[in-house]
Amino acid sequence: MMSIFPIPAKITKRLDAIRRNFQWKGNEDKKYHLVKWEELLVSKRGGGLNIRDVSTQNKSLMMKWLWKFASPEVSLRKEVITTNYGMEDKWMTEVVTNPYDCSVWRSIRNLWLLVKDRTNCKVGNGEKVAFWNDIWCGQETLKQAFPELHSLSQAQEASVADLWTGQGWNLHLRRNLMTGK
Repeated sequence: MMSIFPIPAKITKRLDAIRRNFQWKGNEDKKYHLVKWEELLVSKRGGGLNIRDVSTQNKSLMMKWLWKFASPEVSLRKEVITTNYGMEDKWMTEVVTNPYDCSVWRSIRNLWLLVKDRTNCKVGNGEKVAFWNDIWCGQETLKQAFPELHSLSQAQEASVADLWTGQGWNLHLRRNLMTGK
């Protein structure tokens, strides 16, 4: 269930309280806290016990659904979601805005920006990678890196494959660029 539904903050706090009490008290009535809870959450390499943060693990498991959805494999689940919500781009569905739609996909879909901001594209044949809007060359989108060029482009939604010719790039600019004076 942690991979599908977001865990409310109140439940996360209660789960953490149960885990803390077990760690500190065990079967005894009183026990001193020799280590802060936050230090137990640190990885073993960092000197902690590598106890997982419930809310972070919940988000990670929900993001895994997004990763599976954006992957190239074809599945019935992907077809059903695509049919119900439509595609925003080549990677993800439209934002779910209808309050009466399924809240499961809406809560998972709301995490897409977190996934997208932390993901780079491997170009491959270039048909699925958006030239201006995906991070595939450097640490930011080409739209962010070169806003003036993007505003001159007539093909702002084109893929890498659309703009690559055998001889080089054809950016489909509205006008020719002036070279230095």
